[in-house]
Amino acid sequence: MTSIQIPDNSTSSAAPARADLLGLTFLELVGWLAERGQPTFRAKQLAGWIFNSLAPDFAAMRNLPATLREQLDREASIAGPAVRTEIKAKDGRTRKLLLELADGRLIETVLMLYPASGESRARATVCVSTQAGCAYGCTFCATGQMGFDRHLTAGEIVAQVLHFARELRTQPWVAPDGETIDRVSNLVFMGMGEPFHNYDNTLKAVRILNMPEGLNIGARHMTISTVGLVPGILRLAEEPLQVNLAISLHAPNDAMRLRTMPVTRKYPIAQVLDACREYAGRTNRQVTFEYVLLAGVNDAPEHARELAALLVPLRQLCHVNLIPVNKTAANYAVPTGEAIRAFRETLRAGGVSNSVRAERGDDIAAACGQLSTHERRKQSADSLDV
Repeated sequence: MTSIQIPDNSTSSAAPARADLLGLTFLELVGWLAERGQPTFRAKQLAGWIFNSLAPDFAAMRNLPATLREQLDREASIAGPAVRTEIKAKDGRTRKLLLELADGRLIETVLMLYPASGESRARATVCVSTQAGCAYGCTFCATGQMGFDRHLTAGEIVAQVLHFARELRTQPWVAPDGETIDRVSNLVFMGMGEPFHNYDNTLKAVRILNMPEGLNIGARHMTISTVGLVPGILRLAEEPLQVNLAISLHAPNDAMRLRTMPVTRKYPIAQVLDACREYAGRTNRQVTFEYVLLAGVNDAPEHARELAALLVPLRQLCHVNLIPVNKTAANYAVPTGEAIRAFRETLRAGGVSNSVRAERGDDIAAACGQLSTHERRKQSADSLDV
């Protein structure tokens, strides 16, 4: 049998590599066990313990032979990154983790609990990171300001979701309408990093989280956000997965976008929109355009009119998600409520559907990169005190 490449999170050259089972598809798990003389049904049992029973370790997997449990403990891992910090918003509906990877790098992930609305049932959404840091340098994003460290493995991406799945299983949330939420229902790949810069690992994690033997989260309940990497958009259009696409646009023209998003030099708006039309044509799925509102920069009615005209070719298959900026080191100001309302009305008049993202966890720095940035500054200050 062909040997399987196993994600390795080991940092020690002396110790043998331990397989990160969270980064294996079911067929890869079957193959990994087969190489160790185990029958296929053991893979179903093991996947059931990991993703259904949400077992924290191999010792809990009681219907596996003791010898296999011992071998798994020696050769494999399902632990995921260590939790450095967990903080909760005052309303209890947003929880943020600062996670330490095996090599000491820090990433963040957020659980957001939403009550039922006229458009959807109550839900538990995890905002997932795909990289440690980010290479694209968006000026309004805390992660973009910290630089790029490395890609996350598929297992490190899956582990973020699994942590909150375990937490919700033991601490369910009772929504205002009385519904008990005890599982992760939605995923947004909008945390630290650019998902399409780490395309293969991100899509592998999507497949693992979507597979029946995994957490079985529906692809339609997952959204991948990109700064506009055209090759990634076109690759996603070919995927047999009904994953949602979101584009971080944030400006109605290249000159304005370039001031906050350096990626515009490589992928101008026209190229990004061409790729979006290709995506929509192939999938017949709506594209969401994310637009961070920066007071006095891109929030005037004339900017809304220009944005609406830009999106005319996608009008039936696009939606604009307006996001009042989070305060980061760049010190952008948050628009007034009046400015936001005027922007929305102008978009509506231009025939473009839109909404304002309900910001969650402002009191715990829930926007991606803020907690990691704070921790880095603290570590830097501590080192100066030594």
